[in-house]
Amino acid sequence: MPRPFLALCLIALVACTPRGTMTVMPEAAAVGNVREIFVGTTRVLDAETGTFGAERSEVAHFARYEISVPPQRELGEISFPRRHAKPDPQTDFLTVEQDIMPDPADFRRELRQSLAKMPKGSREAVIYVHGFNNTFSEGLYRIAQLSHDLEMPGVTLHYSWPSAGNPLGYVSDRDSAMFARDGLETLMQEVSAAGAEHILLVAHSMGSALTMETLRQIAIRGDKTMQRKMAGVILISPDLDVDLFRMQARTYGALPQPFLIFGSNRDTLLTLSASITGQPERLGNLSDISRVADLKVTFLDTQAFSEGSGHFNLGDSPALLQLVRRVGEVDRAYGADQNGRIGLLPGVVLTVQSATAIILTPVTAVAGELNR
Repeated sequence: MPRPFLALCLIALVACTPRGTMTVMPEAAAVGNVREIFVGTTRVLDAETGTFGAERSEVAHFARYEISVPPQRELGEISFPRRHAKPDPQTDFLTVEQDIMPDPADFRRELRQSLAKMPKGSREAVIYVHGFNNTFSEGLYRIAQLSHDLEMPGVTLHYSWPSAGNPLGYVSDRDSAMFARDGLETLMQEVSAAGAEHILLVAHSMGSALTMETLRQIAIRGDKTMQRKMAGVILISPDLDVDLFRMQARTYGALPQPFLIFGSNRDTLLTLSASITGQPERLGNLSDISRVADLKVTFLDTQAFSEGSGHFNLGDSPALLQLVRRVGEVDRAYGADQNGRIGLLPGVVLTVQSATAIILTPVTAVAGELNR
């Protein structure tokens, strides 16, 4: 199939998909599993809807949400209320409470209180950065889903950059992602000031480019305190030029560990992105791991779990979610073997290129583990 035709087909499919919007229903708290999500965003607040839109804000805004994860759902599934239908807390993701905080000091105080509930030494903050073509609500509900399905420890935060939420807005979103670098750094500084001892960054798709640019910026500023607090980085289907990633990583220096990349060469959206940018591949569908062999990263191939576009296997696949959930704390797993042969996934022996400390996931072994 010619690439232009493939691109048109993918865009048409995405354009026809109903977009997720926020529904506030406090009574859902009695039905679902409520997850507390702190938010930093460089989106403009819409006074009419009371939520954040697609326009860019030069000032970072802060908020706290409580999201009800419905009990009747499959792992990886996110369900929004149907249009013109009554929301059902048994099956729909719903907002229980929202608290928008004009004063950053209020945000820091609320965040400090949540972190203080954890014992000293384990006060970790997980910051999720969404990808291309996301509305505010879609990114917020996605991290609530991941937090619940992966049983993520620590305090959960969402950095929402001003994606246009338009499948035709790829170039605009790339500019918005770069526009949002200072906002992510500001959120990280607020998290650190609130008492977080460890910060883990989790980014999807185009959010990976934003995340790496922010890390590069932190290194250039010489913010050693922030670098010391970095407990790891997870890039999911990163829509990021491989050569650019190499330069960002070199500027940062010794990468935070663990540094995990979940990718697949069956990711059709990254194939389209590579075509648009005129490159053979992106970091998330890397076919030759030797291109990053001198960097201390772990590439986890998820192609065995691909469905649909294969662009968010980690979040969408129940089987993969179950495997990752069984890993426990990633940093503990990563340090389990000083020789580098690390069983990040239960029952699976990962192949390691010893000279570079890069771990490849044997897909057949993962599939075999699922069948046991």
